[in-house]
Amino acid sequence: MSEEKGFPDFSKLEQRSIKNRHSLVNIKGFASPVKAGSEIGALWNSIPDILAGKALKDAVKAVSFAFNNHKPVIFATGAHLIKVGLSPLIIDLIQSGIIKGIALNGAGIIHDLEIAFHGETSEDVEKEIACGTFGLTEETASYINDAINDGVKKGEGIGSSISRLIGESNFKYKDKSILSACWEQNIPVTVHVAIGTDITHISPNADGSSIGEGSFKDFKTFIANLAELNDGGVFINVGSAVIIPEVFLKAVSAIRNLGRTFENVTTIVFDFIKQYRAEQNVVSRPIKESGKGFYIVGHHELTIPLFCALIKEEILRSP
Repeated sequence: MSEEKGFPDFSKLEQRSIKNRHSLVNIKGFASPVKAGSEIGALWNSIPDILAGKALKDAVKAVSFAFNNHKPVIFATGAHLIKVGLSPLIIDLIQSGIIKGIALNGAGIIHDLEIAFHGETSEDVEKEIACGTFGLTEETASYINDAINDGVKKGEGIGSSISRLIGESNFKYKDKSILSACWEQNIPVTVHVAIGTDITHISPNADGSSIGEGSFKDFKTFIANLAELNDGGVFINVGSAVIIPEVFLKAVSAIRNLGRTFENVTTIVFDFIKQYRAEQNVVSRPIKESGKGFYIVGHHELTIPLFCALIKEEILRSP
């Protein structure tokens, strides 16, 4: 069926303020990072060295090894980690010098930005989609698309454009923003977007060429960052079942095709259930000949606080 003439005309979309939108997530419910030495050692000893317990401990040891041997830890995530209030824990690992790179999908920057300027995020999709208001949040689309459009003109990718926006802003809650922490610590951020998957794409100021160019530039940056993981680095993917695993697989192929070695790398996936692409494209195929892969199954709001606390404890007591 051919497109109806003049439809869709995004300039006629009716947006509304985030102040008038009910959000399901508020920073009042966010997690708090655990300080190193806070009796976490007993918890470590209580976890059995069997099956998932051993996998979790080995994953923690891999991060500690990378940190102590000055190898990067790159942390990739979908939006759910942010929506369940875990940003402060990731910010803590960034500020502690443990995480050296962040990779997000398009939804990740949306929820991180909304938390930074509004302190709330996550629409009630079931309610909003029924009346055609889902995704039509004016401030979110304006901030993100304007930053992408301007950043691409300056030769920047999406990650650096949005990090700069939040980092240099006076947003009230930017201390809860992962991207702001990356900007302050000069940590590279890459954003990997599929056109049409994000609410900011149904907006009058969404420009497909800028989104595509910015995300493609980030893909090249991501490849360069991953290449540094060789011989001891760690790649962690939390909750992205499709975008990040697919991007990761192609990036590893490009690294090897261009003559760089990608061996002895540890990959770790956290998700609610085992997903085909995450398992095959992150923890299995790319590191089959050398390296280790771990898949930790469980709710992020339970597994990630435990993982972060154990990382701090293990690094603290490492020689």
